[in-house]
Amino acid sequence: MKLRFLVTICALALVLSPTGAAAASDSAPTYYLSLGDSLAAGTQPGREFTNEGYADQLFAALRTRMPTLRLVKLGCPGETTASMITPDLPYEGRNAHNACQYPHGSQLAEAVNFLHAHQRSTALVTIDIGPNDLFRGGGVPAIQANLPRILAALREAAGPGVPIVGMNFYDPRLAQSWFVAHPGDLGALGVEIANAVGFNNFIESLFAAAGDPVADVEAAFRTTDTTLVGTTPRDVVLVCLWTWICGPEQNIHANATGYGVIAGAFLAKL
Repeated sequence: MKLRFLVTICALALVLSPTGAAAASDSAPTYYLSLGDSLAAGTQPGREFTNEGYADQLFAALRTRMPTLRLVKLGCPGETTASMITPDLPYEGRNAHNACQYPHGSQLAEAVNFLHAHQRSTALVTIDIGPNDLFRGGGVPAIQANLPRILAALREAAGPGVPIVGMNFYDPRLAQSWFVAHPGDLGALGVEIANAVGFNNFIESLFAAAGDPVADVEAAFRTTDTTLVGTTPRDVVLVCLWTWICGPEQNIHANATGYGVIAGAFLAKL
């Protein structure tokens, strides 16, 4: 993947250099397209859209290598694999979720249009999607039906040379299991960990089938590490430190530090 990313950047440099076929200015922009749900939007308590999300932090890191890079964020809080495709579903911009208005209809349609228009100048696409399907979008069968369709559409629009990187997920329910549902019960925590790993393995299999890598957020958050730190398993400690789940908000989203950890997991794939 590192070689593929470097080849992509080198190809873009040739295209955009003054001596390239397009004779474009060396200051011509390249693009990082961020897609997905609330994590892609950088959601935190009381703020659906922030500039502290993983996409913003990954962009900042990449821009040190690529000064002309620009970030295009299309992620929508509440997005499911179904609503990402179909614009008239709940949480999609033209109806219930006015914050996410896409001129071309759905988030996927907007992304495909952007990629067709900027195929030769897109350096990277990232996407996180799926967890909301478990609560409001048809569950695992919906993800299994929709995510391959989404990834195929993105690949067709982006072309073969643009990296499309997905992610697996941290699990804020570890803290709820340890502190609320089954206080201090390592066995119950183990069941929750197994569920999280199983879901992540499923997500990873769909990206693998499409030939796209996955940022290992599960590992970055030490999701399977139950080593006690004092009286609390390390994975619970970290999910409390890097999300809002253990604060008064009991919000599942990452804080700025946690989003930085996610950004690091993406960066490791590039």
